[in-house]
Amino acid sequence: MKNLFIAICFISQIAFAQTIPAKKDVLTAMRLTNQYFMQKWPDPGKPTFTNKERPSNLWTRAVYYEGLMALYNIDKQAAYYDYAVAWGESHQWGLWGGTEVRNADNQCCGQTYIDLYLIDKKEERIRDIKAAMDNMKASQQVDDWWWIDALQMAMPVYTRLGVVYKDTSYFNRMYTMYAYTKYNHGGKGLYNPADHLWWRDKDFVPPYTAPNGEDCYWSRGNGWVVAALVRTLDLLPATDPHYAEYLQDYRDMLKALVPIQRPDGFWNVSLHDADNYGGMELTGTSLFVYGMAWGINHRLIDKKTYLPIVRKAWNALLENCIDKDGRLGYVQGTGKEPKDGQPVTFDKVPDFEDYGLGCFLLAGSEVYKL
Repeated sequence: MKNLFIAICFISQIAFAQTIPAKKDVLTAMRLTNQYFMQKWPDPGKPTFTNKERPSNLWTRAVYYEGLMALYNIDKQAAYYDYAVAWGESHQWGLWGGTEVRNADNQCCGQTYIDLYLIDKKEERIRDIKAAMDNMKASQQVDDWWWIDALQMAMPVYTRLGVVYKDTSYFNRMYTMYAYTKYNHGGKGLYNPADHLWWRDKDFVPPYTAPNGEDCYWSRGNGWVVAALVRTLDLLPATDPHYAEYLQDYRDMLKALVPIQRPDGFWNVSLHDADNYGGMELTGTSLFVYGMAWGINHRLIDKKTYLPIVRKAWNALLENCIDKDGRLGYVQGTGKEPKDGQPVTFDKVPDFEDYGLGCFLLAGSEVYKL
């Protein structure tokens, strides 16, 4: 009888892990956390202040608006749309650094500008981001994406412009730059085909190792790559000559993440070294949830394999990371490696709160669709 009881409990746990989260619960969490941020920042154009002043169209805020638009797509509240439009208007739909800017971080805002243009086709919304990317295309330089975060910041911009203008030159330029990052930066590329994970930049390729001797793979950095591939594959025509490579890289990355998920549902900030600033962390985990849930929804990965992983991670985020007022905890501050922004705790407010919420809303938007 004891063995039977244990078996029944085990089967019940598996069934619970495979249950799709209730839509209302997902949406409640998304609304609460977003409301906290919008109330804290009633003026979307207000600059941010940390060690210096920065305009609000920097990458951290742009990632938030990616998440806000994902929320708007499932919860069409006028307040969300108006907030995003007011943000774009406050910057006259411009980029930090102007149309000559090459830094992918400063191009990230273009993702939301284009999404808002697709809702209301006012040319001013897309003018500057198109000019900036056209300037990139006209250049022979292709090594701008020397850090993997850049893939998420810029690849979806190229994809969107290619779709809007039915111009494959945007897709071609995107792949040329992606390939340089994957195969050339850091000597032999920032992607390790053996582990199917990415080094953040040249400073972390071998012989650099984590304290335990393993390669150092930063959670959020790899999360950015997952998000870049999702947001590219979501719109890129399957007929594109490089679609299959993006899809394979996406699948291989997710497969590599399966065995290293923590027992509590999170992923460590150092993916192959649990003791290298171990602990709960929201941003990388949210981006992995986003990638896996999107893949399930598009039937590109095996639901039986990935749904229990998604549910475990999503429940961990809900149970551990949301304060009663909607503030998010366990968000690693800006940086490029596990030691940055430490300690990561529930109560510690990171240097920027916006991108963590963006990652969470992206995750929730796809979990909702499950």
